[in-house]
Order: sequence, then C-alpha cells, then structure tokens
Amino acid sequence: QVQPVESGGGLVQAGGSLRLSCAASGRTFSSLAMCWFRQAPGKEREFVAAISWSGGNTYYADSVKGRFTISRDNAKNTVYLQMNSLKPEDTAVYYCAAAFTPPGSDSALGAYDYWGQGTQVTVSS
Repeated sequence: QVQPVESGGGLVQAGGSLRLSCAASGRTFSSLAMCWFRQAPGKEREFVAAISWSGGNTYYADSVKGRFTISRDNAKNTVYLQMNSLKPEDTAVYYCAAAFTPPGSDSALGAYDYWGQGTQVTVSS
C-alpha cells in the first residue's frame, strides 16, 4: 500500500514562491511515478506536473511551464513541487498522487491509483 502525504501549502502573495512536498510510505517509492494535480473551488481537478520513477522524464501543464518545477529524492521517498511566480489563479488544493510503473517503462503518463489528502495553496493579489 502507498500513502502519499502532502505538506508545504500556505498563503503567499502574488509573485512569491512555495515548495510543496509529498512523502510516500513504503520501500517501493523508487518504482513509483508521481504527479501533482490541483482543484480550485468550483472547478474540476486538473493536472499540474508529473515525474517518472527515475526523474528522467517530467511533464507540465501549459499553465505552469516555466514557473513550476517537479523533482524527487528517492532516498527520502519524497517528491517536490517548486512553485515560483505564483499567480492568484494558482490558488487551489494541491494533491499528490502515485502510480506503479510497468517494468521497463520510465513514463509518468497513465492512471494514478494512490492519492493524498491535499494541501491548500492560496495566492493573494
């Protein structure tokens, strides 16, 4: 069983930065693709960024490219989302999710099975 746990959310002014962390329990972290989604009030959950098990492949939503960076530390069972130049429209609950990667694959695109409880990010104008 994999349980992602997010941390690092908070209130920040527009133009500021935050770093989210997601720790996933278990000894299988290095075989997990990890991703971040977010959900703003009244909106559907949307993809933000993903990273393959090796860290060699990363993917971003167009809305965050150039501002957000996803990374991971397999020794610490943790994935990060560095968010810079934050905008009020980035305000949302941010969720971390995990998925086992098929043998021989280094992709992070696919269905995610394990979800955290979310952390609130609020960007004031």
